[in-house]
Amino acid sequence: MSWGTELWDQFDNLEKHTQWGIDILEKYIKFVKERTEIELSYAKQLRNLSKKYQPKKNSKEEEEYKYTSCKAFLSTLNEMNDYAGQHEVISENMTSQIIADLARYVQELKQERKSNFHDGRKAQQHIETCWKQLESSKRRFERDCKEADRAQQYFEKMDADINVTKADVEKARQQAQIRHQMAEDSKADYSSILQKFNHEQHEYYHTHIPNIFQKIQEMEERRIVRMGESMKTYAEVDRQVIPIIGKCLDGIVKAAESIDQNNDSQLVIEAYKSGFEPPGDIEFEDYTQPMKRTVSDNSLSNSKGEGKPELKFGGKSKGKLWPFIKKNKLSLKLGATPEDFSNLPPEQRRKKLQQKVDELNKEIQKEVDQRDAITKMKDVYLKNPQMGDPASLDHKLTEVSQNIEKLRLEVQKFEAWLAEVEGRLPARSEQARRQSGMYDSQNPPTVNNCAQDRESSPDGSYTEEQSQESEVKVLAPDFDDDFDDEEPLPAIGTCKALYTFEGHNEGTISVVEGETLFVIEEDRGDGWTRIRRSEDEEGYVPTSYVEVYLDKNAKGAKTYI
Repeated sequence: MSWGTELWDQFDNLEKHTQWGIDILEKYIKFVKERTEIELSYAKQLRNLSKKYQPKKNSKEEEEYKYTSCKAFLSTLNEMNDYAGQHEVISENMTSQIIADLARYVQELKQERKSNFHDGRKAQQHIETCWKQLESSKRRFERDCKEADRAQQYFEKMDADINVTKADVEKARQQAQIRHQMAEDSKADYSSILQKFNHEQHEYYHTHIPNIFQKIQEMEERRIVRMGESMKTYAEVDRQVIPIIGKCLDGIVKAAESIDQNNDSQLVIEAYKSGFEPPGDIEFEDYTQPMKRTVSDNSLSNSKGEGKPELKFGGKSKGKLWPFIKKNKLSLKLGATPEDFSNLPPEQRRKKLQQKVDELNKEIQKEVDQRDAITKMKDVYLKNPQMGDPASLDHKLTEVSQNIEKLRLEVQKFEAWLAEVEGRLPARSEQARRQSGMYDSQNPPTVNNCAQDRESSPDGSYTEEQSQESEVKVLAPDFDDDFDDEEPLPAIGTCKALYTFEGHNEGTISVVEGETLFVIEEDRGDGWTRIRRSEDEEGYVPTSYVEVYLDKNAKGAKTYI
């Protein structure tokens, strides 16, 4: 099967077909190029998607990724990033192994095709030239033969005519001989050219054209094979990344299997546990028996008839509570978080303090490493003065040592607070849960901040950094009126101080942890309980700081379980 023998007369069609083959190859190159662009675009979109959902550094989102489900999601994002990288590899390999290679091959193919068809046209032109020469010699031979016939006929006519002179007859005879010789010469020339043409034509159709067409056939077959190899490479490039993509997918599956719902539930407990216990049951309060409210019901105000404003607890006005809530909100607004995290519940405060201690220890270790490095450098300078002046490091060494000392003092301070908190997590009784749980579990920052605020304002005034918020001024409730009663209020129970409270504001009283005192007025919903140490020493303390034991038989007392 050879194009030279089978398609010897299809030169133009072969020229069109080979051009079509090159066009097909260029179309395939364009297809692969667009595929690489799609792969790059897909990889870029996957990377952007992964980046979009990555947790932001030093943000609340980063803290959320301690849960196993979030860790699995983060692993999925990382695997998707690697997955995108494999699509970039596909694009790069297709570009280098297919597009660039085929582009070079197409240029070589075009040059080879051009050369082959140039040889073919040259052979065509040569045979056409030989054919024209043959036709020319043939016409000349035919013309000379006709001229010889006419000259012979004219001689014969002159020779038969008796009226023609002998000289004219001789002339006609000579002319006829010349024409016959010319005809013979033309015949010989025609015969020679014909033999030459037949030889050239045989060479053309049996040697030149078959060789040229064979080259074109081989060229076309190489193009077909090359295109097939490129298609195999196309598939192989994809196949090469399948194991890595499989590992990415396996990583996602492994991350999903690592999700532990029990661990996440425990983390939620650790994150939000306050350390308080829930309130106990409330006992039935019997209003069918005649009850006489004690004077303590209106302990913070005189009667309306005396012309002083009345402060009520549990009504619309929260006389003693609202200033401290206002203070707390304002403090949070200004970012005035207490250094010892006393605005947090005990358990959360303990975690924050522990975290702070760990951070400080890390900073100390960094400073110690830096000090050691400077010390080593100083020793090197001492041994080799040409490398540097040892005295130049003294200032830096002193500075680092001072930083270490400051950090250690900070660690001691936070460790003291941590020890204090860890010592303040005893088992709470039912009544303590009622006192602390009903208020502190909902608003723990308020009470703790109140205590601190009172300590910072011994004169009893309640203002917030007047240089920053001069327009916000809130006065603490005037507790002085609570003690204007002529007769002391009767005790309705006892209480035990759970924490030390330093009451610097007017109307408050200081207590020491473990101290037992008398309760003369219970918490009316404002977070404060009125207690007495002796007949002349009484005041308010935060309800969450004491464990209350009410006397069920006392007047005006509510009983709790």
